[in-house]
Amino acid sequence: MSNENVELMRGDPKIAVRTLAIPIMISMLLTASYNIIDGIWVAGLGQAAIAGIGFVTPIFMILNGVSVGLGNGATSSISRFVGARNHEKANQSAEHSLLIFLVASVILTVILLVLQEPLLVAYGASGQSLEEAMKYGTPLFLGLFGFMFANGASGILRGEGDMKRAMYAVIVSVLLNTILDPVFIYVMGLGSAGASLATIVSSIASATVIMYWILIKKDTYVDVKLHNFSYDTGIAVDILKVGIPASLDMFVMSIAMSLYLVFISSISGEYGIAAFTSGQRLYLFAIMPLTAIASAVAAVSGSSFGARNGEKLSIAHIYGVKFGIAFGLAVTVILIGLAPQLATLFAYTPETAALIPEITRFLQIACLSLPLTGAGMVSSFFYQGIGKGSISLGWTIVREVIFTVSFTYIFGILLGWGLIGIWSGLALGRAISSVLNFIFARYTIKRIRTRLEI
Repeated sequence: MSNENVELMRGDPKIAVRTLAIPIMISMLLTASYNIIDGIWVAGLGQAAIAGIGFVTPIFMILNGVSVGLGNGATSSISRFVGARNHEKANQSAEHSLLIFLVASVILTVILLVLQEPLLVAYGASGQSLEEAMKYGTPLFLGLFGFMFANGASGILRGEGDMKRAMYAVIVSVLLNTILDPVFIYVMGLGSAGASLATIVSSIASATVIMYWILIKKDTYVDVKLHNFSYDTGIAVDILKVGIPASLDMFVMSIAMSLYLVFISSISGEYGIAAFTSGQRLYLFAIMPLTAIASAVAAVSGSSFGARNGEKLSIAHIYGVKFGIAFGLAVTVILIGLAPQLATLFAYTPETAALIPEITRFLQIACLSLPLTGAGMVSSFFYQGIGKGSISLGWTIVREVIFTVSFTYIFGILLGWGLIGIWSGLALGRAISSVLNFIFARYTIKRIRTRLEI
């Protein structure tokens, strides 16, 4: 199976992107359902609990972003060695990735436990919403090693094109989370803390399954031999030159998210925060298929770049962009058409019913950018695939900070459009930056092809 996956990545890039994207898509949609499921169950705890978990979201994005980012670093490094037909280096890359995941887990646990309360207060959390945020965040950060190894080790599997088993591990995790959420939150009476405990236990289960395949069953393409491990700075740098910028992608988005929360809080307080964070759950769920397509492009681009095949590199990118736009358009139609019904998922109690109109408006405006976001995300992940993580990070800064934060502030605060201005700024900023990102990616590919053909 592993060799078939490797040969798939070395073959027709269109078939590879399409074939690899589907299991990644299923995995990411299931992963995103963590947030959806938590939101549905927590809605029964009241508006303060919804807002409290919303305040944790930017910090959680950093945590999740580091784990996914380091996993992307592993994917890029391994896929390029696969393309270059260097099996030994691919093995070493997997071994060094596991070490990096462990070190990052320890460091982040300490940092987040120390800084979580000051950060929550800075975001605007106070009173009961701060209390609920602390209840949700503390268990989450104590168990972050589960996310680190679940998302990171999935990156190892993606690097060799084994997307299906990464998907199977996620299925186990989501099913367990679905079962444990109501048990921990209501049956055991743990409230917000129960939602995060269910998520942590589920992620540890996912990580355990993947590590069993890699370390014990040993039927993956990469052959990890920890007893013979020999540290190589070059291999670690190869992973981190993509992993660190990819992790900082989420850090930048977290900063942007923090600013959105500040803007929204100043406009309508807890009501606006609850509406935004509820709608944002669905938005993040909606971009998962686009992220999946982009991840497939990253793996195929890495393999093509490692094989020094500029034509396949170009085909993988442009096909992924078309795929992303088409999927983004379909998702947009669904979200806009079903916005009132979807909003009810997060506001089904008498106390939270007043949120439905604003969540609906958020979905109908903010999601208009999704088709073009598909093109932008594919372009960003393409840079990661060829080992240019810093360029990907640069475009994240352009998208989230230079364009989107600026537009939300101008429309929502300066022009006084309120929450509608925030939602409009989110859509316009992401759409414009995605178009620019695509144009620059095509220029980059043209330069690479010229260099490879010399």
